[in-house]
Amino acid sequence: MTSIVPAPVARQPWMMLFPLVGLIAFGALVLTSAAAGDFSRYAESHLIRFAIFLTMAIVISRFSKDLVTFFAYPSYIVILLLLMAVEIMGTLGGGSQRWLEVGPIRIQPSELMKPAVVVALARFYDTLPVGMVPTWRALIPAGALIMFPMAFVLLQPDLGTSLAIGFGGGLVMFFAGLPLRWFLMAGAAGLAAIPFAFFFALKPYQQDRVTTFLDPESDPLGEGYQITQSKIAIGSGGLSGKGFNEGSQSHLNYLPEPHTDFVFATMAEEWGLMGGLFVIGCFALILGWGFKVARDSTDRMGKLLAAGMTATIFFFVAINLMMVMGFAPVVGIPLPFVSHGGSSMMTNMMCIGVLMMVNRWNRNAPRRGLLS
Repeated sequence: MTSIVPAPVARQPWMMLFPLVGLIAFGALVLTSAAAGDFSRYAESHLIRFAIFLTMAIVISRFSKDLVTFFAYPSYIVILLLLMAVEIMGTLGGGSQRWLEVGPIRIQPSELMKPAVVVALARFYDTLPVGMVPTWRALIPAGALIMFPMAFVLLQPDLGTSLAIGFGGGLVMFFAGLPLRWFLMAGAAGLAAIPFAFFFALKPYQQDRVTTFLDPESDPLGEGYQITQSKIAIGSGGLSGKGFNEGSQSHLNYLPEPHTDFVFATMAEEWGLMGGLFVIGCFALILGWGFKVARDSTDRMGKLLAAGMTATIFFFVAINLMMVMGFAPVVGIPLPFVSHGGSSMMTNMMCIGVLMMVNRWNRNAPRRGLLS
């Protein structure tokens, strides 16, 4: 029987698109409230950016494996050079040197590196013979691909983005099949290095963020102010919230950054537990679809690309939610598809585009018979 739904429509990944559009629309509603009912202040640009970057994601979804393979390393090298250029001629903003400006163009290379390092690692492991995976040949080059950009991003300084690059790259290495004992050893070494990193690698304000996270009530009007006000906003929302545009924490300027890093707290105060469950449920559907794309891929590179991009989005979501609830230090990571901001939207929509691309590869892959 012929379906009444046209084939091009039926082929779209609606399992991901519906919750994605739901998050974008709900985010626009929350951003309107964060601007005291002014739609044009944050929500309008939020929707325009989504339309632009959705178009970009659709273009990325049409890329072939040969094209991705060809540009994987050159793209990584170009973005790494841009990170180096940030140290020489980068623009200062908010106490950090993260942007490059050329005329009207303003880019943040560290955001581009998050998906780029995943693509480069997927390309590396796709060409590495399986027999070499348990050897140093699978570890040293991949570790260098991750550590170089992490080091330059830490110099900006941007701890959150550096951790995001490391997390996405580390997950690709894990799914590539590197021995589990290597990850356990790296974890043990990381724990042992925490005191050294705290006293010698972190800036004073970053040290304050860590100590404040451990005991925010010790300085409720200083370093602990953000976390304290965020928890008050979330807790005061109750089951169903105070109602749209009725949040006192954001409207009376108690809650810092109500439209970016702490947008979830803004939402929770006005929409309560029900709104929080909606947001988390949408993310669960998107991430679940991403891991399904990775699981269904019979292509090694496609599997690693899908797993790495899904892990990158997961990192953003997990750290932001833990941060606003007081379970992680404040590291300046926005909530994907909900927070206002072009860089975050661009990065996460690039990840979505790559996932759509791998999903198309899976759909077009030859089906193996029962006896094959």
